[in-house]
Amino acid sequence: MARTKTYDRLKRLDLLAAQLKQDSHCTIKDLAAQHNVSERTICRDLQLMRDQGLPIDADRGRGGGVRLDQNWGVGRLNLNYTQAVDLLISIAVAEQMNSAIFLANLGSIRRQLVASFAPDKRRQVDRIKSRILIGPTASTPVQNTNAPAPSRVIQTLHQCFLTQKNIAITYCDEAKRTTDRHIEPHYLLLNYPVWYVLAVDHLRCDLRTFRCDRILSAMATEDRFQLHPKQAFVQLLEQKGLLRLPSDHTQSLA
Repeated sequence: MARTKTYDRLKRLDLLAAQLKQDSHCTIKDLAAQHNVSERTICRDLQLMRDQGLPIDADRGRGGGVRLDQNWGVGRLNLNYTQAVDLLISIAVAEQMNSAIFLANLGSIRRQLVASFAPDKRRQVDRIKSRILIGPTASTPVQNTNAPAPSRVIQTLHQCFLTQKNIAITYCDEAKRTTDRHIEPHYLLLNYPVWYVLAVDHLRCDLRTFRCDRILSAMATEDRFQLHPKQAFVQLLEQKGLLRLPSDHTQSLA
């Protein structure tokens, strides 16, 4: 029970810090109501945060507000390994897209992230990056039919791609036919803004491409797969017209 209470308080302190930085005016009463605790508890939490060095200001008088210095927190962002990998890959995608706006500091951010990894983690990240391909921009007709994939599908696909686990999916093809598939997500391809999964399809016993926005549902399995060579999928992409010849028009992030 004590451990649960400690965890709840730590979580509440994190939420309070984020809330005080974002909101221009918070009162003790409002914070207590939002976190379902007493005003005395909120006051103790705020004092603990001050003791830890957080610059919390308070207005005196009835109805006075509390706030966190807006400049606090720069350089204090804590990311777990998966979050750091996602951010690093997103930066690599942005750099590969070669857009000039807002890219001035991405190289520095990328270097700092990479430096934060142990050598074995860096090698893992390089392997993941090598499995993400950037191709030409999707055609206008394809872009017009693109829609956001369900968040649960993306989360499952993301996890299975990283861990090299098979996925059971329900897929809707271009003719609106739905089928149940069991696939191995070997590579990802971005034909901006459309993402494709390059997979081994157990139903067809062959290599196949699946548009992520056409995956209606996805469920992870415990079955793992060995990665196939990239060249086999590159040839498939060329046949489907998802890749311009010569093949070096599609590049991996690594």
